[in-house]
Amino acid sequence: MQRIHWAALFVALTAVGLAAGLALSGCGTPAAPQPPSLNLPDRVTDLSAVRAGSQVSLTWTMPRKNTDKLPLKGNVAVRVCRREETGDCAPAAVELFLAPGAAGAFTETLPAALTTGPPRPLEYFIELKNRHGRSAGMSNVAPVLAGQAPPPVTGLTAEVRKPGVVLHWTAVGSAQESSPTKIRLHRKLLSPPAAKPHAGLLAPPPEPVEENLLVAPCAPDGRTGNCRALDKSIRFGQSYEYRAQRVARVTVNGKTLELDGELSAPVRVEAQNIFPPAMPTSLVAVATMGENAASETAIDLSWQPVADVTLAGYIVYRYEGVGEAAWRRISPFEPLVSPAFRDSQVQPGHSYRYAVSAVGQNGYESPRSAEAGESVPNP
Repeated sequence: MQRIHWAALFVALTAVGLAAGLALSGCGTPAAPQPPSLNLPDRVTDLSAVRAGSQVSLTWTMPRKNTDKLPLKGNVAVRVCRREETGDCAPAAVELFLAPGAAGAFTETLPAALTTGPPRPLEYFIELKNRHGRSAGMSNVAPVLAGQAPPPVTGLTAEVRKPGVVLHWTAVGSAQESSPTKIRLHRKLLSPPAAKPHAGLLAPPPEPVEENLLVAPCAPDGRTGNCRALDKSIRFGQSYEYRAQRVARVTVNGKTLELDGELSAPVRVEAQNIFPPAMPTSLVAVATMGENAASETAIDLSWQPVADVTLAGYIVYRYEGVGEAAWRRISPFEPLVSPAFRDSQVQPGHSYRYAVSAVGQNGYESPRSAEAGESVPNP
């Protein structure tokens, strides 16, 4: 009998099995089939909504790819809907069709039922559908306020004063000028100056062309029927246009929503600085005597400094004669920088009366201060 070589037989069987395995799983064998793409457009995530009057405007960005990260081809169907409180999302328009990556926009006029009553949340959504009417879900929520918009601002006027521009408008009654309602002033800089080279670290920043100021409404004035606000941020030498609107503000889930009324008619104002500095106060006159000669006799004047950024200096007057025309300027031609002055043109045994005014960089002079008198004693 032949002896069986078990080790050789094991190696041979192993080789045969290995070859069979390679034959069954060769490189040309197809992988498991993959499910076809549903071609669902990605969800919109940047939807925003703004209401003004009875109109709501939506804006968003159309996705470029589907949920499988493949490029979308052809226009995509867009469904816009709105939901009040916990109700169903009712269609706000017929379906729109927009290209992938396009800037989406939609504006609707609210039905009468949503423009009456108290302010309340109203939510908008966008849903994108494929050609089979299927979607990947609703967009982010874009909330606005339903309800009756605040009444428009009427009787808006603007007047330039030294502290700034004073605006007046007609009040509509305490019920409508309630605490959730505020006044938004829209200010526009007319003919803004051309850009200038940098003028150093102390140069003021450029003034914004448009700016919004939110102020609380006032209680109706029974005498004039007007409300008032002061815009202290203007710059003299500029021209401005103002418009105003009432804004209802309601906080929902920690977020403040606004319901804007209509904008008022515009008013324009030239902010020319024709205002003098404040009148100096606390003028004091004190006579001083020299020890050796009458020529050293003088009257020293001092007063409280005027706090005004437009101040150029001070002018000192002395009363000589009779009547208003008897006040004569005795300080130098250039305004005094310091709130003090020595009058050395005095004589022993005489009494003198003084007053001081402040003059601005625009050349306008304040009224004269209260008088201060002093007598020079005889040596």
